[in-house]
Amino acid sequence: MASALLLAGSTAFGAGFQINVQGLRQIAMGGTGTGWMWDASSIFYNPGGLARMKGIQAYGSVQFLLPSTQYVETPTGSYSARTQSQVFTPFNLYVGGRLRENGKLAIGLGVYTPFGSGIKWDDNWEGRYSIQSISLQSIFFQPTISYKLGDIVSLGGGFIYATGNLKMRKALPVQDVNGKDGSAELKGNANGIGLNLGIHIKPSESLQIGISYRSQVNMTVKSGTASFVVPNSLASNFPNTNFRAELPLPQVLSVGIGIRPIPQLTLTAEANWVGWNAYDTLRFTYEKTTPALQNTKAPRNYKNTVAVRFGANYKVTDGFALMAGAAYDPSPVVNGYVSPDLPDADRVVLSAGFSWKPVSKLTILGAIEFGNSVKREAQYIPDNFNGTYQTKAVIPCIGLTYDFR
Repeated sequence: MASALLLAGSTAFGAGFQINVQGLRQIAMGGTGTGWMWDASSIFYNPGGLARMKGIQAYGSVQFLLPSTQYVETPTGSYSARTQSQVFTPFNLYVGGRLRENGKLAIGLGVYTPFGSGIKWDDNWEGRYSIQSISLQSIFFQPTISYKLGDIVSLGGGFIYATGNLKMRKALPVQDVNGKDGSAELKGNANGIGLNLGIHIKPSESLQIGISYRSQVNMTVKSGTASFVVPNSLASNFPNTNFRAELPLPQVLSVGIGIRPIPQLTLTAEANWVGWNAYDTLRFTYEKTTPALQNTKAPRNYKNTVAVRFGANYKVTDGFALMAGAAYDPSPVVNGYVSPDLPDADRVVLSAGFSWKPVSKLTILGAIEFGNSVKREAQYIPDNFNGTYQTKAVIPCIGLTYDFR
């Protein structure tokens, strides 16, 4: 039972917790950002594009993630549940650009949250022995350097230091004299390192192409804590203890293109290959073990995926533009491993937004994203828990940029 707790927590860095909201123009344009260079958020989307900036820019934004998941028991459909309302606030801060307007070298720093969300079910719902609640926050720090080889090609790269934390709770099927379930709580802090590399190609003012690669980041939990509340007669079987684990965040290869058929309109398209098969097997090592609490080695069998994205930006006036986009993001979670802590399914995303420049150096950005997963009837083999899931999410966003030139 305690092993099942950690297996559920191990999915906390999975696909359902990956959020593609690192730049507001890009959010509004379906998540496309690799091909066309817009602003300092290229530090994340394509470091090679940073050398295209004329000077230093500061960028900041915050997103308000409001997810909701519905569960229906199968095959009878006699029971259903919905997650409790929560608001998560991923954010992004970027500062960077060319040191001299006509120079070739650019530097920058990005601080952003590519993974961060959670789920909270009612404490007494049917799946409480699999999960009651889970939350995750991650922050990536990325110093970046970019160099313009000429008018057409620029290169860039950044070193990533990642830090994160997770917390989850579940009930245990052991009752006290009053019939109250036992409980278990998992907490852990993790750290890892990686790289973000990119090349940006600009054959003309109306055509831009980009390729970026973000490496796998192995988040290492060196001293997580597992705590249990059980009847006194079982306390020796469930000792509060520390654990060690390695949780891989997947590598991502992106290829994007942008065209400007008329001066007012920019169209973008992008494909993201995501190496989710890093989740082949997950291992947890406990500081203390008992017959009820053993080191675990569990198959996850995630598969690699390819997401496709499309966007449009229309310049209404010199200081005001409207954006729209769409994306299809398939789930890497195979049948048999869809758990209620991560009820992942193929997702369709629609988005829109605006940019407004009230003064020459300041731009205000707004965006909203609607995500909707397909209904998925699935099984979680480790807990023999079946059901049909559907997740929806709304993400309103606000941000601004300031140009120091």
